[in-house]
Formats: sequence, C-alpha cells, structure tokens
Amino acid sequence: MQLRIAKFKEEESAAVTVDWVVITAAIVGLCISVMVAVGAGTTDMSGDISGTISSQAITNRF
Repeated sequence: MQLRIAKFKEEESAAVTVDWVVITAAIVGLCISVMVAVGAGTTDMSGDISGTISSQAITNRF
C-alpha cells in the first residue's frame, strides 16, 4: 500500500488532479457567492415591484 502511495506522489498526474480539485472548488465557491448576492438583490427587487403594483389603482375609461 505504501508503494502505491509513493508511486502516486511521484507521478505528475497526482499534481494535475490536485490542481483540478482546487480549480473546481474555487469555481463552486465563486458560483455560490454570486448566487447569494443575486438572490438578495432579486428578493429586494421583487418586494419593490410587488409594492408598486399593489399601490396602483385600476381606472375604468369606458
């Protein structure tokens, strides 16, 4: 088992695997932070739109 671990450490594919894991984790973290920021803004905007629509009066022009 230790021989397999030693071979894995020596191979360059191990370094590439670690690079891809780090890059993927960074992208996922960035996506989550963008979703949180956009979600808060969307909630605020929907509340503003709801308030504006509720305050509008319907007029009969006939």
